[in-house]
Amino acid sequence: MKTYGTIELVTRGGRETWRIACEPHVTITLKRLFRGINKTNMGEVFITNTPTNCRELEWFTSRYPMEIVDSDALRRGAEEQRAIEADVFSLMDGTYQPPSFDLAVPLRDYQKIPPAMTLRTGGLLVADELGVGKTAMGIALFAEPRALPALVVTLTHLPRQWEAEIKRFAPKLHVRIVTTGTPTKDETRGKKQKVLFSDFPDVLIMNYHKLAGWSESLASVIKSVVFDEAHELRRMGSQKYSAASYLSKHVAFRMGLTGTPIFNYGSEIFPVLDVLRPGVLGTHEEFIREWCGGQLDSKGRAKIKEPKAFGTYARDAGLMIRRTRADVGRELPPLTRVPHYVDANLEALDKIGDAAAELATVILRQGEMRRGEKMMASEEFNNALRQATGIAKAPFVADFVRMLVESGEKVILFGWHREVYSIWLDRLKDLNPVMFTGSESTNQKEAAKQAFVSGVSPVLIMSLRSGAGLDGLQGICRTGVIGELDWAAGVHEQCIGRWYRDGQTEPCTAYFMISDYGSDPTMVDVLGLKRQQLEGIRDPYAAAVEQATDVSGHVRRLAEDFLRSRGLKVPEVAA
Repeated sequence: MKTYGTIELVTRGGRETWRIACEPHVTITLKRLFRGINKTNMGEVFITNTPTNCRELEWFTSRYPMEIVDSDALRRGAEEQRAIEADVFSLMDGTYQPPSFDLAVPLRDYQKIPPAMTLRTGGLLVADELGVGKTAMGIALFAEPRALPALVVTLTHLPRQWEAEIKRFAPKLHVRIVTTGTPTKDETRGKKQKVLFSDFPDVLIMNYHKLAGWSESLASVIKSVVFDEAHELRRMGSQKYSAASYLSKHVAFRMGLTGTPIFNYGSEIFPVLDVLRPGVLGTHEEFIREWCGGQLDSKGRAKIKEPKAFGTYARDAGLMIRRTRADVGRELPPLTRVPHYVDANLEALDKIGDAAAELATVILRQGEMRRGEKMMASEEFNNALRQATGIAKAPFVADFVRMLVESGEKVILFGWHREVYSIWLDRLKDLNPVMFTGSESTNQKEAAKQAFVSGVSPVLIMSLRSGAGLDGLQGICRTGVIGELDWAAGVHEQCIGRWYRDGQTEPCTAYFMISDYGSDPTMVDVLGLKRQQLEGIRDPYAAAVEQATDVSGHVRRLAEDFLRSRGLKVPEVAA
């Protein structure tokens, strides 16, 4: 039988990789079908050894037979992928009964599927809609003896909440919260040695900031890890990602929990999935070529060209599971999103007018500055204009919140800038508003939450990015106000998830406070595409909620719009 080349398993860049040397016309076909291959390679091509690639190569060699040096490895990889897909399909279509999990609070049937899939595949991203009980799914993993001892990594304000939930679902487990940045050191025979605990707990809980100091020591101890709010891992090269990546390669089971797996660009899903299933997507370069067309922006980010297709692939491959409230039979009362236009004090915008116009002009001019200087100018312009916009509409936002409170509502008010908070606090001081932002300690945040829940205060002011994962507000609040906008639609979804989640019994409303001035008009338009990227991956069969133009140059666009709003000339945009 004619053969068209050879396939051999080699180590390349620290990874097992298939080296394929075949006839020119076969190479062309191979590159067309395997989009992750470097198209500039001539003669030999390389594909990372993953179960998916093994199965695809097995299929490819049925059309173009080749001499396979490591045929057993190829066969094992292909069989593993077929088995995973079969298990995933049976779990999802209901033909396979997931194991029972011995918990004090029984799981709902749909909650049993993610821990069962994690135990089968080794790693899973649970991207279920906000508020359907993802914490319980993570705790169910700890009911399996093979998964203990376990680690939970979460946001700074959530360890106590996790501790309380574990005690509720699995009261027999020994739980401990990490309070130090690194393991303690003990003098033993004149040498300092790292000491974890004299009685190691069943479940250890820590925040992401402590993970770097602990990951190396825990790697030989921990059997499973749950990454709560797993979108925290979305930045490759960050300390959080590096520590999580190191630890995940040494544990048997990994589960990521987040209703918003990406905040901005679709490529953010790669580091998250690479932590949960190390190497399963190949290298970052292969992922960018295959799913993003090989195009990165100046910050190393890229849009997934077909987010719905990738979402479907991730589910079929057992990498991710995503259910809505309707899917799991826990549909909440309806949520109404209301864009509410408010007035603005234009004096606040006028104060920064000349300086902002100068920065906007610098950003848009070609040549005259180095890239680093232009990026600093862009950041300064973006921050200044967004803050001025928030200040300009802050009094009117506060008045709107007062109207809601006087009508009997408890309100969660979201913002970003300290100067804006100050205006809100002053205008609402008779209502005794409480703060849950990045500036408060964990104890202060808990006290603010309790004051809101108990009715001491009807207004809880939260930072747009400080309340992810917070639970317990749905029983006493049904109204939220987005007082300042964020560039990422996923941030807004996290905010809404604070009160619109499982356990909510009332119809809910999210008010978006929008001004016709400053940064708001541009941000409202730009947010559309980011939402489309998010929804395409999470819900591959759903229609895009919003349509918008390219957001890669959103600050440049903001600069253009600002200059036009002041009747100034817009310079030629830099390439």
